[in-house]
Amino acid sequence: MIHHTMIVSFTESIPDAELDQFLSDIEQVMRDSGHVQTFAARRNIPVPADDHSPVLVATAIVRLGVADLDALNASFTVPGLGEVIQRWQSRYPYKVVWANHEPLS
Repeated sequence: MIHHTMIVSFTESIPDAELDQFLSDIEQVMRDSGHVQTFAARRNIPVPADDHSPVLVATAIVRLGVADLDALNASFTVPGLGEVIQRWQSRYPYKVVWANHEPLS
């Protein structure tokens, strides 16, 4: 299994209900693809040290689990994903960094 872990950072504050819907929309499109075996998403837990982050401060963390590299590559081309990203970027701009890795033990 390969994990695709994304750190999502919204530029401005996003209401809790909107963040929940964003995460739900991402989960739905990814699960519907058939490529994703596991999906988990959580809000970042803010701490004072966030003010010193040299890159960005997370709003949420999303982790997908896929069977192999082919499934991971296919997950980037899932039908509907581009539309979900564009819709949310136009409402609440955000940045994402990610890492692809084997399960952490």
